[in-house]
Amino acid sequence: EKLFFDPAQTRVGIVTCGGLSPGLNDVMRSLFLELHYAYGVREVFGFRGGYGGLDPVQGKEPLRLTTDLVEGIQQEGGTILGTSRGPVDIKRAVDNLMKRGVNILFTVGGDGTQRGGNELYQEAKKRDYALSVVGIPKTIDNDVAFVSRTFGYGTAVDEASQVLDRAHTEARSVENGISLVKLMGRQAGFIAAGATVASQDVNFILIPEIPFKLDGPRGFLAALKDRVLDRAHAVIVVAEGAGQDLLSVSPDDRDASGNQKFMDIGLFLREKIGTYFKVEGIPFVLRYFDPSYLIRSSRANAEDSILCDLFARNAVHAAMAGKTGLVIGYLHNQFIHVPIELLTSRKKTLDPKGSAWTAALAATGQQERFE
Repeated sequence: EKLFFDPAQTRVGIVTCGGLSPGLNDVMRSLFLELHYAYGVREVFGFRGGYGGLDPVQGKEPLRLTTDLVEGIQQEGGTILGTSRGPVDIKRAVDNLMKRGVNILFTVGGDGTQRGGNELYQEAKKRDYALSVVGIPKTIDNDVAFVSRTFGYGTAVDEASQVLDRAHTEARSVENGISLVKLMGRQAGFIAAGATVASQDVNFILIPEIPFKLDGPRGFLAALKDRVLDRAHAVIVVAEGAGQDLLSVSPDDRDASGNQKFMDIGLFLREKIGTYFKVEGIPFVLRYFDPSYLIRSSRANAEDSILCDLFARNAVHAAMAGKTGLVIGYLHNQFIHVPIELLTSRKKTLDPKGSAWTAALAATGQQERFE
């Protein structure tokens, strides 16, 4: 109801960071259109290549967004601004924003991105510079706290369920066929569970929230053997963060964004399954699928496109009102303002006693735990 910034004098920046997720271009387009048509903001810049684009020493010149430039970008996957992981020199970045007269910065990304946004906000605050930093949470894994569903998740489930359909066809077209599909989900099994329920052709699902054992009479390999001997085929879904306790993972091995690097549970399981069935003397055909990059580079489906638009427009309303240091959340069908420090202090995970997991168990028929 009350504007903090004068639209005619306002300059806006947008930055997209981290891994790809369906809907990034949709968010960018909706941000621009709301600013341009609803508020009359004349200058909107897209900083290229993630946070590195905020640093004039290493970044490229930002794109000036126009109606022609954003025309049709929602039809494409990825982001027209490019993206990257890793930090930026906060002081130089704020120097650059102040020099360019940027009043509002939209940060589209995950935890690392929003932590960076908070540092930019805090630095601008120290300098008594009115910079509104508003985050739009982006994670295909759907693991952001205070957000019931992130954009890109629905598309990921759509795309993953199609992969599972093909994997099922491969498995049941040969004698003792086994299809192993690795899906995204570093710390949360939402995509794996959602795709499993949507497919209804999965027999085993392994997620980060529930540890599992391979060996023993109640272990995963024994259960897989029983399934193959009984039905002559099996489809397995494993989230990328599952079973990391079975691998030699170093807690100090981290990527440019500070996230712990995981070892490939899919390749590990492929080797273990193959060795086990050979030792047991059971003939088999094993197919391995890793569609992660194909899924995350997809364009958003209709439902996600609508969600992107809503996130973007609510972010614009918050920024033009002078709100700062926050991320747009989404709970109980309401868009809310979440302080960045609060949002980055926790992760959302799949509840092993909740309806999403019990639905996955019902769809697969697998035992609750492999112990």
